[in-house]
Amino acid sequence: MNKNLGAIILAAGKGKRMNATAVNKVAMPLADKPMIVHTIELLENLQIKNIVVVVGFAKVSVMNILGQKVRFAEQKKRLGTAHAVLVGMRQMAKDARHIIVLNGDDSAFYKRDLIEKLIEKHLASNAGLTFLTIEKENPFGLGRIIRNSSGKVSAIVEEKDATKNQQKIKEINPGCYIFNSQFLRKYLPKIKRSEITAEYYITRIIDIGIKNSERIETLPAGQIPWRGINTKQELEEAEQLLRNTK
Repeated sequence: MNKNLGAIILAAGKGKRMNATAVNKVAMPLADKPMIVHTIELLENLQIKNIVVVVGFAKVSVMNILGQKVRFAEQKKRLGTAHAVLVGMRQMAKDARHIIVLNGDDSAFYKRDLIEKLIEKHLASNAGLTFLTIEKENPFGLGRIIRNSSGKVSAIVEEKDATKNQQKIKEINPGCYIFNSQFLRKYLPKIKRSEITAEYYITRIIDIGIKNSERIETLPAGQIPWRGINTKQELEEAEQLLRNTK
């Protein structure tokens, strides 16, 4: 089932708020193993062999943990998530027809059956892109999913750009995607740089796909245990959350 699947794990960011100088946050321990090892084990359980890890800040701390298990792609300049995926695609096996993209700092929470459902929906619907959505009681700081009257995604709006009504939406994008590789190769270069941060964001590919009438699907997972990790306090919260769900 999964020989045509590849996966890109984003693990290049500095994680400034962790105040680490020599260790990438994905190499930090979470429930007795380095954060990124949870993600690798998830992908191996799904029998995905084509795994590319995008490294950058403190790359040796990540590479020493994973060794020969994966291919590495180095993002020498941190220019955002879309640029990281572009860098990762250069190391991806050419026969990978569908590409899963995950963040190395929050994917420890995804269970195998959830990602299997995401893959199955993507393949059955013949979508260019299928992505996971979850619900958070307090979605502060996270991009909200905007849907049209027929329930299809029409946009992802970042909190700073959201209206008061949009800020009340609890459905968010945790950053777990599966792309048709042709869709990814076609639209990734069309993503424009943010005027605010000068970075390229992978979320913008959703807007581009919608404008080009591409099929974009979601797998709403509702309220699942999930925690993005950007600070030491969030790492402690993630530790507790993960231990409670094992």
